[in-house]
Amino acid sequence: MKTLAGVQTPSPYPAYRPSEVPWLGDVPEHWEVRRLRTVTELRVSNVDKHTIDDELPVRLCNYVDVYKNDHISGRMSFMRATATPEETDRFRLAAGDVLITKDSETWDDIGVPALVTEPAPDLISGYHLALLRPYPAELVGGFLLRALQSKALAYQFHIEARGVTRYGLAHASIKAARLPLPPLDEQAAIVRYLEHVNRRIQRYIAAKRKLIALLEEQKQVVIHQAVTRGLDPDVPLKPSGVEWLGDVPEHWERRRLKTVLQSVDRRSVTGNETLLSLRRDHGVVIYAEHFARPSQSRSLVGFKLLEEDQLVVNRLQANNGLVFCSTLSGLVSPDYSVFDRRVALRMQFLSDLLRTPSYRSYFRRNSTGLGTGTAGFLRLYDDKFLETKVHLPPLPEQTAILEYLDEATTDIDSAIDRTHRQIALFEEYRARLVADVVTGKLDVREAAARLSDEAEEQSVSPDGETAPCAV
Repeated sequence: MKTLAGVQTPSPYPAYRPSEVPWLGDVPEHWEVRRLRTVTELRVSNVDKHTIDDELPVRLCNYVDVYKNDHISGRMSFMRATATPEETDRFRLAAGDVLITKDSETWDDIGVPALVTEPAPDLISGYHLALLRPYPAELVGGFLLRALQSKALAYQFHIEARGVTRYGLAHASIKAARLPLPPLDEQAAIVRYLEHVNRRIQRYIAAKRKLIALLEEQKQVVIHQAVTRGLDPDVPLKPSGVEWLGDVPEHWERRRLKTVLQSVDRRSVTGNETLLSLRRDHGVVIYAEHFARPSQSRSLVGFKLLEEDQLVVNRLQANNGLVFCSTLSGLVSPDYSVFDRRVALRMQFLSDLLRTPSYRSYFRRNSTGLGTGTAGFLRLYDDKFLETKVHLPPLPEQTAILEYLDEATTDIDSAIDRTHRQIALFEEYRARLVADVVTGKLDVREAAARLSDEAEEQSVSPDGETAPCAV
């Protein structure tokens, strides 16, 4: 019999005993339950993002590096900083180390783990992270990674996190966390089995994400044609006067955005409104994500108020297409710009137009660098945005184009939604499988023994690239 991931379905262990830990329940008869302090050495870094002349140059593995990656390799790109010789020695990463996020803005982002698979002499743990170094005679790093990824174990950190606007874990709370512990050889078998399943699931998810990207590209072609050429294939054209835009229907009116839009800056005085966000999920833009943060309402005072049918621009990410017509009322970050119409206009038409690749490239060229000046720190200021030239059809034609796009993209949107659901199901399956295996609900020893030997263990990153794994 096969699992969803194409490997043998594991069965429960033949005998169990009470773990005497309420959230864990019964564990296999031959397993132990240990506190982390008995099987790992804890090291909490105090090395922050600074450069001091008389210190050693290092690369810092920071919060984001751990949060976004299951595995940490010296071949990855890291922030450069400096540290004292003592700090470099103490916090240098070793193969098999597990890093966890110790501080975060939300309690459920505490305790996110990553396994060090390939260290480097200059790579050390940064601030806001805790380094767990397994005792070799007790614990395999790969098993600790998967154990800490299971919700049951992660909740130990979540409930111990303290804070209001920022949460943190005390050293004692980390050390006191309980860990179900099989024998070393069984830990290795569990790691081998879960890595095998994870590789298969990652390949599946990577393929599905590529499919989503292709569907999004197909959708953008349909939208681009409609909002820059209209629906009549025989309509007479004229030069747009903008080299990167090409020809446009000759009856469309050329305008600058400042003549059709006006900036609106109304701020919340209570912070109790719904917080909305524009974000990207594996390359796909998601609008109006709800955040339930009643305990942090005070911190949202001064956020911008957004109403339905306004244009909202994430100024830090406008070049990535984060320009939208609002469909909900609520709060947005002060980093967003909000605009109302000055003239009769279908705001959704303008939104679709400004998210086309041509305009995104234009916004990127006209953004101003902050800090290091890299693309990740580009800001599109309102004065530059409002100088943008657009060509607008008459209002009835804008409506007709939107009606056409609503029908023409329905099947594509359905396919994208269906593919997202498939990805979510596989991610849910993976999370459940990891939890069941590392807590002893399923016995994978036989399944692991049946796996074919591989010359090089590899995992697949979310973008489809492969990277070596280490047990």
